[in-house]
Amino acid sequence: MFHKSSTAAILTTVALAQFLVSLDLSVMNVGLPRIQAALQFGPAALSWVIHAYALAFGGLLLLGGRLADRYGRRRLLLIGLTLFAAASLLGGFAATPAHLVAARAAQGIGAAMLAPAALALLTSTFPSGKARVRAFGVWSATNAAGGAAGVLVGGLLTEYAGWQWVMWVNVPMALLTMLLAWKGMEDDGTHSGGRADVLGAVLVTAGMALTVFAVVRTEVVGWASLATLGCLGAAVVLLVLFVRVEQTTSREPIVRLEVLTNRSVAGANLANLMIGGAMASAFYFMTLYLQEVLGHGAARAGVEFLPFALGVVAGSVLAIKLGYRLPARTLLIGGAIVSAAGFAWFSLIDANGTFAADVLGPSLVASVGFGLCLGPVVSTATIGVPASQSGAASALLNASRQIGASLGLAVLGTASLARINGSTSASALASGYSLGLALAAGLLLIAAVFTATVVPRSSTSTPERSVLS
Repeated sequence: MFHKSSTAAILTTVALAQFLVSLDLSVMNVGLPRIQAALQFGPAALSWVIHAYALAFGGLLLLGGRLADRYGRRRLLLIGLTLFAAASLLGGFAATPAHLVAARAAQGIGAAMLAPAALALLTSTFPSGKARVRAFGVWSATNAAGGAAGVLVGGLLTEYAGWQWVMWVNVPMALLTMLLAWKGMEDDGTHSGGRADVLGAVLVTAGMALTVFAVVRTEVVGWASLATLGCLGAAVVLLVLFVRVEQTTSREPIVRLEVLTNRSVAGANLANLMIGGAMASAFYFMTLYLQEVLGHGAARAGVEFLPFALGVVAGSVLAIKLGYRLPARTLLIGGAIVSAAGFAWFSLIDANGTFAADVLGPSLVASVGFGLCLGPVVSTATIGVPASQSGAASALLNASRQIGASLGLAVLGTASLARINGSTSASALASGYSLGLALAAGLLLIAAVFTATVVPRSSTSTPERSVLS
C-alpha cells in the first residue's frame, strides 16, 4: 500500500494516463474523413483504424493486467507509455492504410499495458469511502476532459496542420505522464508469482479479431457465406479454448474466471460491454454525419463535438455529488437510460439537418448520461478486489469496454453500410447513420437492463461498501 503522502501523485499520474487514452480515441475519430481521403481507405476498411486499436487493446488488456500484478504497476505503466509514444510517432509517418493500421495496433498494445496498471494503482490506493468516490470522479472527469480536448484539438490539427498530427499529439502527453510516473511514484515491486499466460492472451485476441473481421466482411460476402460462417466458427473454437486454458493452465491465468461468479463484477462488465459499443459507434457516426452530410470541416466538427465532451465532464462531476448519497448501481442505471434517450433523439437526423436543431440537444442529453455512468461502472466492478488481483480486475473492465467498442462498431457499422447500400447521397448517408445511432440507444438500454437484473441491490447500498465478498 502506498503512503498517504503519495496519493496525490498517483491520482495525478493515473488521471493523465486516462486523459491520454481518451484523447487518442477522440482525436482519431475527428480525423477519419481526412485520413480516408489521404491514404485512400475504402468505406469498410476505414473502420479498421478503430478496430486495430480496440482489438489489440481489448484482447491484450487481460494479459496486461496480470503482468502489472506480477511485475509492478509502475513498471508496466512506464513500458506501456513508451510503446504508445513510439507507435504514435511512427503512425504519423504512415503512407499506406496498412502502415497506419499497424501503428494503431501497436498503440493498442501500449494502452493494454498502461491502462490496467494505472487503474489498478487507483483501485489499490483508494480502496473505499468518500476518497474513493472522489478519486473515481476525478478519473472519469479526466476521461471526459480527454475527449473534450481531443475533439477540439483533433479538428484544429486535422484542418490546419494535417491528419498526421492526430497521431503526433499523443507523444508529448505520453512523455509528460512518463516523467510524472518516474519522479512521483514509488516502485510497487512484484505482487504475484507464476508465469504470464501468453497462450491465453493469444487465443482471446485471435478469437475476438476473427469475430470482428467476420462481421465487418458481411457487407461484402454476406452473413450466410462460407467465409463468414467459417470465421465465426473458428472464433468460437478459439474462445472456447481460451476458457479451457484459463481453467486448466499451470501458468498464472490472465483472468480468474471465478471472479465472474460475483454478480456485481459480472453485471458491471456486461453493462460496460454495451456502453463501450454504443459510445464508440456514436462517436463514429456523429463524426461522419457532421462532415459528410452537413459538410462541415474538421475544425468546425471538432468545435461542434465540444458540447458532447463537456456534457460528459458535467455528468461525471454530478456523479461525484450524487455518489455520496446514491448507490453506484442506481447511477449506472439512470445514466444509461438518459444516454439512451439522447441517442434515440439523435437518430432523428436527416440530410437537411443543422447543428443547432439536430445535434446540440441530443449531444447534451446523451453526454450527461454517459458521464453519470463512467465512475459508477468502474467502482462497481473493482471495489473490494484484493490488491494482488486489482490489475486483472481493472484489465477485465477495460477489456469489456474495448471489446464492446470493437464489436459494437463492427455490427452497427455493418448495419449502417447495409442501409446506405453504396450510395453517396446525403439522404442515404444520413439514413444509415440514423440507424446506427438508434441501435446505439438500444445497446444502452440493454446496459441498464443488465445492471438492474444482474447487479444486486445490496452490493452497492452505500459508497463505503465493498462489492466483492
